[in-house]
Amino acid sequence: MVTLLLDSTRLEVVLSGTERVLSFHKGNVEIDRTSIAKVQLTDDPWTWLRGVANPGTHVRGLIAMGTWKSAGADDFAVIRRRRPGVVIDLEDHGQFQRVILTTRHGLALVQALQLDVDEKPADVAELATGAIPTPPVPPKRRKPKVAPAT
Repeated sequence: MVTLLLDSTRLEVVLSGTERVLSFHKGNVEIDRTSIAKVQLTDDPWTWLRGVANPGTHVRGLIAMGTWKSAGADDFAVIRRRRPGVVIDLEDHGQFQRVILTTRHGLALVQALQLDVDEKPADVAELATGAIPTPPVPPKRRKPKVAPAT
């Protein structure tokens, strides 16, 4: 699974060695925060694929990794099986118009993008969990003991 790192200026999609090989992508995918137009959560990332893998790996229903070329648009995808994911629409990125990922941290990404973060990159899951306010847990009330009637 990809790791998503976020700092004050960019989002970085960190690819594992296997993901780099299957996607035919040498490094991580770096996205300036200013080029992110929209982030959408999806239950089925497969419906967002358009075009053909070129270069990339596609095994229907199992994996789709790499650059997907269609008429006038290049997308980057890292999709595994039937898992929920996130679709990131980009403007003026230069390389991709859309990034489609399966990740269990989609909601955390949306929340983290709304925060002002440090210059040091941090995992979006850690950023979001620290940003969600949690209400204090009220103490349990003890029921008064009732003396048995004699």
